[in-house]
Amino acid sequence: MTIRLGTVGHFSLAVKDPQKAARWWTQRFDLKKMFEFVDGVAITNDAITIAFFKGKPRPDALEHMSFHLPGLRALRTALAELKRAATDLEDPGAEIGPEAPGSKHLGLWFRDPDGYRWELSVQAKPRRRKKRRTPERRKRR
Repeated sequence: MTIRLGTVGHFSLAVKDPQKAARWWTQRFDLKKMFEFVDGVAITNDAITIAFFKGKPRPDALEHMSFHLPGLRALRTALAELKRAATDLEDPGAEIGPEAPGSKHLGLWFRDPDGYRWELSVQAKPRRRKKRRTPERRKRR
C-alpha cells in the first residue's frame, strides 16, 4: 500500500532574519503574514505556506523549488516585476527558457536574499488531438 500525498501544506526554511525574509517575499508575491512564532514567521496565500525560522541558510540542501504560473503573460509580468525589484535572476538577457533541455515547459529562475534558488514556470498545454473521422461520420458530410 502507498500513502497518497495531498497538496503541500507548508515548508520551513532556515534564514538569517525571518522578518526580513517575510518582507522580501510579501513585497514581491501574493503572500501575506500568517503568524509569528519564536524566532520565526509564516507567510501564506491560498496555495502555500512558507515558514521562515532563524538559522543558518542552507541553499545547497534544496536545489530549487518551482511555482507554476497560469500562463506566459503571467511569467513575463513576473519577470518584469523581479527585474524592477533588482532580484538576482539567472540567465540575464535570456531569463525565460525551457525548464530542461528539450522541455516544452518554460520557466525563469532567481535567488532570494538567503541564496535559495526558486523557479516560476508555465506548463505547456497538451496538444489537442484531432478527432478522426469514422466512415459513418464521413457519410454524413
